[in-house]
Amino acid sequence: MTPETATEPPLHRSLGLTDDEYSRIQEILGRAPNHAELAMYSVMWSEHCSYKSSRSHLKDLPSDGPHVLIGPGEGAGVIQVDGIAVAMRIESHNHPSFVEPVQGAATGIGGVVRDVVSMGARPMALLDSLRFGPLPGDTGADRTADRNRWLTGGVVSGISSYGNCIGVPTVGGEIKFESSYSGNPLVNVMCVGVVPVDRIMLARAPGPGNAVLLLGSTTGRDGIGGVSVLASAAFDEEAGTKRPSVQVGDPFTEKLLIEGSLSLIEKGLVVGIQDLGGAGLCCATSESAAKAGTGMTIDLDEVPLREKGMEPFEILTSESQERMLVIMKPELVQDAIDECTRLGLRASVIGEVTDSGRLTVTRGGEVVADVPAASLGDGPLYHRPYTAPTGPRVIRTPAPDPVTAPDEALLKLVASANIASKRWVWEQYDYQVMLNTVAGPGPDAAILRLPGTQTRIAVTVDGNGRYGEIDPREGARHSVAEAYRNLSTVGAEPVAVTNCMNFGNPEIPEVMWQFVEAVQGMGEACRVLETPITGGNVSFYNQTLDDAIYPTPMIGMIGIVAPGSIAPPIGFQNEEDIIVLLGRTKDELGASEYQRTILGALEGPLPELDLNAEATLGWLMRELISRDLLNSAHDCSEGGIGVALAEMAAQGRWGAQIRTEPGRDLIPWLFSETTARVVVAVGPGDLAELKDLAKGIGTPVAELGVVKGKLLSIRGMADIKTAVIKEAYEQGFPRSMGEIEE
Repeated sequence: MTPETATEPPLHRSLGLTDDEYSRIQEILGRAPNHAELAMYSVMWSEHCSYKSSRSHLKDLPSDGPHVLIGPGEGAGVIQVDGIAVAMRIESHNHPSFVEPVQGAATGIGGVVRDVVSMGARPMALLDSLRFGPLPGDTGADRTADRNRWLTGGVVSGISSYGNCIGVPTVGGEIKFESSYSGNPLVNVMCVGVVPVDRIMLARAPGPGNAVLLLGSTTGRDGIGGVSVLASAAFDEEAGTKRPSVQVGDPFTEKLLIEGSLSLIEKGLVVGIQDLGGAGLCCATSESAAKAGTGMTIDLDEVPLREKGMEPFEILTSESQERMLVIMKPELVQDAIDECTRLGLRASVIGEVTDSGRLTVTRGGEVVADVPAASLGDGPLYHRPYTAPTGPRVIRTPAPDPVTAPDEALLKLVASANIASKRWVWEQYDYQVMLNTVAGPGPDAAILRLPGTQTRIAVTVDGNGRYGEIDPREGARHSVAEAYRNLSTVGAEPVAVTNCMNFGNPEIPEVMWQFVEAVQGMGEACRVLETPITGGNVSFYNQTLDDAIYPTPMIGMIGIVAPGSIAPPIGFQNEEDIIVLLGRTKDELGASEYQRTILGALEGPLPELDLNAEATLGWLMRELISRDLLNSAHDCSEGGIGVALAEMAAQGRWGAQIRTEPGRDLIPWLFSETTARVVVAVGPGDLAELKDLAKGIGTPVAELGVVKGKLLSIRGMADIKTAVIKEAYEQGFPRSMGEIEE
């Protein structure tokens, strides 16, 4: 042994396995694992695949409900809407997107789409929830600002290029900027698809003797170690060297894979199907066999490769994209291959289902790996210690050019990167392809028509890391409530949730405490609001050195729109409409956008959250919309009443004359982020009916003023022309991205 090799860590450690985990593998096999087997365990027992730090806390989340057909544990959750099955899934591709934003985001789209396809569902919509560090000129911007701008542009480009090419519309989402994401951006993508109830597929490999087919792209070295090198460890200064672990996407092959997979399912040729995502072929084969209680033999000589000299461990753990594993009866294999050939899709028989309970892998006629299939998915379960941090969480970053006048503060907020129109982003997306988008990006939630029907659903994705940093339990509850309110504001009844939990290093007790608190808060809110969780994703290690992201649970939520119900637009439509606030405003500026952008701070307390008031307000909004009483509606969230009114003026035809509550200080009244509030505009003749409905359920009503003229006139504040508001709102984000010169 040379001095150099003497200092090298054991192979299992370099693959991310601990000494105890290595010992457990030896016990399972009754011998030392070879290189291929060790690589298989390393990816399957990674945090990303095994949920070894999180699954003990996730098991008690509510997952049953009247609409739920399939809950957590499958490629996607499935709910039933008027006899149609709707699949929903949200996934993260945070670490790859930090290393290579275009390909990281693009392959994130590809992965979540295949999750939905593996349920037998045709993807019909995408939403993205993104987090980056501050852009140049933004509050908190530092030396990373230019890189943050580059990351933002690259991620948006990756989402648009991939989604547009595969013909799946990107209909909504959100994008926020905070200092904590400078070292670890978040790229969370949600996909929604539809499938006949009797055609739902599962990731199973039943029936010994059945054939195992691999569809789609050839297998290369791209993405090797993606789930262990990237997604299951914190970043350090050498993050850029991990570029080879980022997968490379091919959207045109993905489109063929979508059509080929769905065609085989429709023709009744498939008995089980699973996409190849994290951990590649190793994961798809072992999981589908283990879930069916069977085994599998795989011949690596039959796996189409794109590179020469690939080792068995590379073939097994490669995360090359656009691949699907399909199980079918042997007598139907030729029909399947013929159909794939017709579509231009590669299909190869690579193995057979067995009754051995083992995953046996051969190459050149020799066994190169032989392990119990279930042992790969039955990874270690850790009960990591968790401890609440000591002392209040307060961050101060002095805002550049601070302002104090209410009108100046409002314009600065409206133009800020977090609040300004994201038209620059969503105009790069094809959000009308497939012709099922009733309302796309821009409103509080997107609305989709289920193909071939008049049934409509609404979808949204929301998260608030600022709140989570102050109080992770309350932050998660607020995120659920915000999603619920967004759906209700377009007239939809929320029925189900999918989530993506984004946190730092779980080996740090304070980070693990954040996660535990957020899970419990999310569960509490979903129980009260009757929105069961159909599945989700946990993304740990979003941390560079000692800097963890804010605790950021993203909530993807689906609601059902009542027949004949038409969502009102955000913008003011009719002069002389009465502007009404539903809900009560308190002086609650803790962790608000005003606090961030104007004061350059982050400190509590958070706004008080009354989930029962949210549920009551939700019912009221759906009832008002079903009766066609509302001409405009917009929920109060980031920036409070002031920003809501400004956005309604910017997106509408008129301004407004607003009176404030007597005796109230203007700044907190304008910018408080008190929950359970919606601003609506109604015709004068409909005001009495609105008040009667609200009074009957105890929702406070306050007349704010009237839609009128071309000014936003708020008592105690200088008037602002609606044209000035619109310019700030529409040009703020392109200016932050350097598309408009100062």
